[in-house]
Amino acid sequence: MSIEHSQCRTRHRRSPEASRDNILAAAETILLASGPQDLKLVEVAKGAGVANATVLHHFGSIDGVQTALMERMIRQLVDDVLAITTGEGRGAAFAGEGMRALFDAFESKGAARLAAWLALTGQASRMTGVQEAVQEVIDARISQIDGVSAEVMGDFILGCVTYALGVGLFGSPLGELLGKPPGRAREVALGILQARLAAAALGA
Repeated sequence: MSIEHSQCRTRHRRSPEASRDNILAAAETILLASGPQDLKLVEVAKGAGVANATVLHHFGSIDGVQTALMERMIRQLVDDVLAITTGEGRGAAFAGEGMRALFDAFESKGAARLAAWLALTGQASRMTGVQEAVQEVIDARISQIDGVSAEVMGDFILGCVTYALGVGLFGSPLGELLGKPPGRAREVALGILQARLAAAALGA
């Protein structure tokens, strides 16, 4: 039996769900490695080890693959945000712990690439579920700081997510270009946010 025939038999044993997951995993690998411009039918099929027709059978078109991948990555990001846990307490130090946890969720290359992809394709509204997850975490796990308004706290969280996505996309290459050690962009961003939070807590 030829290797090609053996591979075909292996592919046929996959359930439809497993086959879709395999294709989306290949598409995500391409997205993270080289960006959405390389999410092409031929490349995705090659990465998944299947025929072009198999991709079309499950998703209809490469646009269908991209839409399903967006939804899959958004669900994962929501799960990551909702998994955030913090200790017991209140005050700036406690909120800072929550801030670092949000950075961990949003700084990942996958989340950063996803956000940039959605923004550049005019589909940022798909992030509504992520926004709701962040709000749930804020309400349930990140206590308000005494004397700091909900509006200021909201701006603070917006800053956390914005900085984290920026660090995820550009922190490493910019830091390297400027001769900074790995992780310096994150340290700078966290320092700025912590100073802003401390100033708000003092009524500045």
